[in-house]
Amino acid sequence: MKKKAHNRTNTTEHKIDAGSSGTHGKLSRRELLKMAGVGGIGLLLGGTSVGGLLSATSRESSATNSLPSSAEDKISFYGTHQSGITTPAQNFVCFGAFDFTTTSIEDVRKLFQAWTKAAAAMSAGQMIGDVNDNLNMPPSDTGEAVGLSTSRLTITFGAGPALFDNRFGLASKRPAAFPDLPKFVADDIQPQWSGGDLGVQVCADDLQVAFHALRNLTRIARGTAVLRWTQDGFQRSSQADPSGSTPRNLMGFKDGTGNPDTNDKQKMNEVVWVQPGNGASWMDGGSYMVVRRIRMRIEVWDRSTLQDQEVTFGRYRTTGAPLGGKDEFEPLDLEKRDAAGELVIPATAHSRLAHMDGKVQILRRAFSYSSGLDAKTGQIDAGLFFICYQQDLRTQFIPMQKKLAATDKLNEYIVHVGSATFACFPGAREGGYIGETLL
Repeated sequence: MKKKAHNRTNTTEHKIDAGSSGTHGKLSRRELLKMAGVGGIGLLLGGTSVGGLLSATSRESSATNSLPSSAEDKISFYGTHQSGITTPAQNFVCFGAFDFTTTSIEDVRKLFQAWTKAAAAMSAGQMIGDVNDNLNMPPSDTGEAVGLSTSRLTITFGAGPALFDNRFGLASKRPAAFPDLPKFVADDIQPQWSGGDLGVQVCADDLQVAFHALRNLTRIARGTAVLRWTQDGFQRSSQADPSGSTPRNLMGFKDGTGNPDTNDKQKMNEVVWVQPGNGASWMDGGSYMVVRRIRMRIEVWDRSTLQDQEVTFGRYRTTGAPLGGKDEFEPLDLEKRDAAGELVIPATAHSRLAHMDGKVQILRRAFSYSSGLDAKTGQIDAGLFFICYQQDLRTQFIPMQKKLAATDKLNEYIVHVGSATFACFPGAREGGYIGETLL
């Protein structure tokens, strides 16, 4: 949002007249805010006068309270399904897991209502709230997205398993399709990257836009929920690859070639969206999210031969085609053997194991991450921030990951250090709120 410039005689401490008090003394904005803290912030709401102390405090502005966004940049928050699941993946993700600090189900409901209103506003390119021009109040929007497009912002909310404990009386509503994940072979799950009562996936084509959204949702949650952990992620940008080809992970290989077609409504109903009669009715139209923070041992990988790398994935690095094939998207020939009788796609290749029997699919929505140096090892802390969606954890992610954890050759180069699951609500209708079907 572009605003008119407003002149001030002193940008550090804007002086306000004492008004009808009959004195010429002036109070600084900082002093007024201190007084509000002592006497109650309600004294300043609406720019009302308290004992003649305050005159009108809002400034005239030509602002329309919206950001400059084209129609292509905006993805509606409201709909049958939540955005950010089958939406074409944006350039960046800011993910946040939250824990509740309340035991009141009414507080949970109020937070979901407030989050819905804020998420809808930000997705539409609008600033949050209506207290953004009052010199004597903290702005209701932090402002770092002012002047930026919405950048295809999507905000996706989900409930973690812990939400269904005894605190809120929701235990009977936990879906059977949403069990705790088992401990997989070679997992090294660390609490600082795991769990959460709520998960919020924020994606956008601009990292500042995404950060702005998560930051403001965190502000709104104060007093009700706090951040447990966060993770930023990225993939090749649309500017770097206008063709929109399959992104490459930090190992240099294409990641997500086997994804089902998100434009195929029937396929999405089979793989991603919970259908009526599948279980808990409040999840109809929703989806189950799995989040895994996968550390890559890239220093070891970088010393591996190209042949070893390709055998590990079962694909050619350059084209993404399966070994023995020519096109990235051609079906895997799992029976093909070379002249020596050996499988062309080895039995331990990642692509073979992830393929399962060809009938079990998930929708991957993965991003790379880089979090600087690991202070303990001096190595780069980087890898894959893996996110996927499915109808049922029991029949999709869990059996697939069990198979990968047991024999995948890629395990020589990776370790799963973070894990979380979330039941992502169906979409919210205008006038309603996210999570309404549960609460």
